[in-house]
Amino acid sequence: MTHSRHEPTGHAAMTMHQLITADGDRVSDDLLDEFVSDIDDQTLRNLYEDMVVIRRIDFESTALQRQGQLALWPPMLGQEASQIGSARALETDDFIFPTYRENGVAYCRGVAMGDVLGLWRGTCNTGWDPYEFNMATPQIIIGSQTLHATGYAMGLVLEGKESLSVAYLGDGATSQGDVHESMVFAASFQAPVIFFCQNNHWAISEPVGLQSHVPIAGRAPGYGIPSIQVDGNDVLAVLAATRWAAHRARTSGGPSFIEAVTYRMGAHTTADDPTRYRGVTELEEWGAKDPLARMRTFLTNTGKLDAAAESAIAAKADAVAAELRDACINLPDPDPMSVFENVYVEDHPVLERQREQYRQYLASFERSESTTSHEAPAMPQGRAS
Repeated sequence: MTHSRHEPTGHAAMTMHQLITADGDRVSDDLLDEFVSDIDDQTLRNLYEDMVVIRRIDFESTALQRQGQLALWPPMLGQEASQIGSARALETDDFIFPTYRENGVAYCRGVAMGDVLGLWRGTCNTGWDPYEFNMATPQIIIGSQTLHATGYAMGLVLEGKESLSVAYLGDGATSQGDVHESMVFAASFQAPVIFFCQNNHWAISEPVGLQSHVPIAGRAPGYGIPSIQVDGNDVLAVLAATRWAAHRARTSGGPSFIEAVTYRMGAHTTADDPTRYRGVTELEEWGAKDPLARMRTFLTNTGKLDAAAESAIAAKADAVAAELRDACINLPDPDPMSVFENVYVEDHPVLERQREQYRQYLASFERSESTTSHEAPAMPQGRAS
């Protein structure tokens, strides 16, 4: 089934766009081919390297959590192609509004590993300066980042800028009111925003088929937003689909919706046990569609990846993992009073009162320790022998 070059939408026309099959074969797509016509062999290897590195980041972070170094970690195992393909399609001045799982996107943006892990270790409230990387810090509240992305995009229009914003969201978020309100505003004001939905098939323990009986990408056209459904385990197709949406945004085409169909092979977070709600057969089926395996097969079969290149990529992944572990373990404990920083832009009387009360509370422990240290040890009670 084919589509018009720039406006694929509607339930009847919904199809899965793909450029590299699960077997590693390159196929043609009428819509996507032109958006990757400039991709050379080195870029393809770079995309593969990115996926290998962020999978290594994921494994190392999960291990750190199991060892008690992190309080929690949201695995991205299986979603590497969706994160790398979309992130590498953006320009540096495009602003990203992530969920809590886009750690691979943060890596692409150049965020230091220590800053990524600070939130999950509990040493900071956010993680990094959003304006340094044009990427907001992780959003835990499901779907609310779509409001932020839409508002930011509306501001870009008012300021006459040609950049765009991207809201990452999961399949579960599409059942949240914030997401639908965002799409209403985005369509009404033709905001240059990309809604990038990683459909990983599970909203914690709720399967996607329960919350949507039609393709998720089919929801957006109801608001007047062109949408596309892409194989989310195909990094090249995701790159092309995101470039398609970015092209629309930069040429006054307004918002776009991308459904990247992928699979969360790991747990929702390290506090979750997915074996309680999904079967082994399902995991094996999606394991055969592994985004790294298919890209490696494609590159190897076409002579674009040799043993030396693979060894270099593995060494890079190990180096990043070592940097991550060192950064995590050596993150300094925050000053207790820093909890009041960056709450409001300007001084606020209620916050100042709370700050003073907390300061007095902490000082009470110092007084208590001082008093105890100067007291003579108490004599034991009882009869002498």
